[in-house]
Amino acid sequence: MSVREASGMWNCSERWVQKLCEEGRIAGVLRFGRSWMIPKSAKKPSDLRCQKKKDGDPNV
Repeated sequence: MSVREASGMWNCSERWVQKLCEEGRIAGVLRFGRSWMIPKSAKKPSDLRCQKKKDGDPNV
């Protein structure tokens, strides 16, 4: 699926999906020129910003 399709399914911005692809946080993603191709079976990665808050880190 494309970045646009993934952003619609995962309820987030296209830019955020592109960032996830660049960081390698989506398994099986491929880049074709300027486009990212994401497997249909890919799941939205967890938001690491939320993890920090859940861990009880007082420095966040």
